Amino acid sequence: MKTLIHAALIAGIFATPVASFAQDATAPLTRAEVRADLIRVEQAGYRPAAKDVYYPKNIQAAEARVQAQNDAAQGSTGVGGAPDGSSQAGAPTATVNTHSIYFGH
Repeated sequence: MKTLIHAALIAGIFATPVASFAQDATAPLTRAEVRADLIRVEQAGYRPAAKDVYYPKNIQAAEARVQAQNDAAQGSTGVGGAPDGSSQAGAPTATVNTHSIYFGH
């Protein structure tokens, strides 16, 4: 019985580092992801090659335009969101010949 407990403890000690090598959720961006982001910002009007005296403002404005385009492309497809153009206004429709559930009693 004592050897069984020791064997379980040793197996647990050796299994712990294996679980700690899981991939980190905040992994660094790949080269392709950075390149795609640069292309999106350039399409929004930012020119990195030009000498830019207003560097922070221009890149932030371009990133804001990219974010606005992404938001517009997604629309209101969020969980629980109403699709665009689905609201209605006006009076309720009138029902014909309706009786109370107590009619005739």
